[in-house]
Formats: sequence, structure tokens, C-alpha cells
Amino acid sequence: MDSLRLSPGPADVLRLRIGLTGGIGSGKSTVASILVADGATLIDTDAIARAITLPRGAAMPAIAAAFGPSVVAADGGMDRARMRELVFADSAAKQRLEAILHPAIGAECEARAAAATGLIVFDVPLLVESKRWRALVDRVLVVDATEETQLRRVVARSGWTPEAVLAVIAQQAPRSARRAAADAVIFNETLSFEELALEVRALPWHPAATR
Repeated sequence: MDSLRLSPGPADVLRLRIGLTGGIGSGKSTVASILVADGATLIDTDAIARAITLPRGAAMPAIAAAFGPSVVAADGGMDRARMRELVFADSAAKQRLEAILHPAIGAECEARAAAATGLIVFDVPLLVESKRWRALVDRVLVVDATEETQLRRVVARSGWTPEAVLAVIAQQAPRSARRAAADAVIFNETLSFEELALEVRALPWHPAATR
């Protein structure tokens, strides 16, 4: 772990909102699972985005109106593969989608945060890219890995082609930008799960800091 800037006291941890981010294949989800197991409340923006684009999801009427029936799957939810093709090829399409999703995701995040107690962790894959998220959290934790490692992990777990993974990486902020935005960085390159958990539990805002 490196780039540690701020060390709150135990009382401060109770009120902290942590923004957790990292590139695809960095191990961010594993870090989130460790924090949850140790008592944090997780608010997963990707999970919220999926929920509101399911059949009868809150965002589907606006998505259908903005993009037409080609992005609506047979079950009434968003056709994710088709939408992924659109937003990768057309930055204007990406902005239209974000204009629909971001307000709805933000409102649901705040509703869940208001009902939570203790340390709150917002899992935000595009925290650095969105810019607005930095003002909504107290600390930013970045999980980092080299692009070669990201590529290897994602191909192994998902079956995506290397080209598809590289396209996603190219859409995300560069590692240097994520690291520059961080209050702490966990470099998850060669760590075992046990070593990664130790890094997480060494954070001054880890839930154990309140005990």
C-alpha cells in the first residue's frame, strides 16, 4: 500500500464515506468483499446500474426513448452488448447514456447511504472519470495493477478476447490519473488473497479502526 495521505482517528472512521475504484481486473471487487466481511456497508454503483436497466427498471423508459428499440432486449431490459458497442464507438451516445444513468444511480446511492451505519464504501469503477464523485466521498482508495495483469485476469475469468479487454481499458482513466486522485493505493499485482486482506486491514479507515 502507498500514497497514504490522511489518517483519521477512530471516531472519524464512523462517519467516513470511502470511494473505491480501480481498473477492470485490478481486484477492486475482491477488496470490496474484504471490507464488507469486516463490517463496512458497500454501495455498488455497477449493481445499481444493472438493477435500473433490468426489465421494468427505472431507467428503461428513458433509454428506449433516447436510443430506440435496438438497445432493448426481448425481455424488456437493456441489451448490454448492443449498448456497449454503441458507447465504445460514439462518445455522444456514451454521454446520452450517462445523462440518464448518473442521476438515477446518484439518488439511489444517497438513499442507501442515508440508511447505512458505520463505514460506507462506494464501489465506483469510473470514479476518476466522472469527476463529480470526488466531492461526494471523504477518501479515495485505488486498487492498482499493471495493464498486462488486468488483461490476463479478465481474459481468464470472463472469456473475453484480449481486444475486448483492451478496449475497456482504453475507455478507463489511465493508471496515473487514478493514482493521482487516491488517498491510498493498494498495488494488487502479485498479492495472494491473504496478503491483499492484510493490506486492506492496514488502512486507517478500515472498520477495525472503530473497535
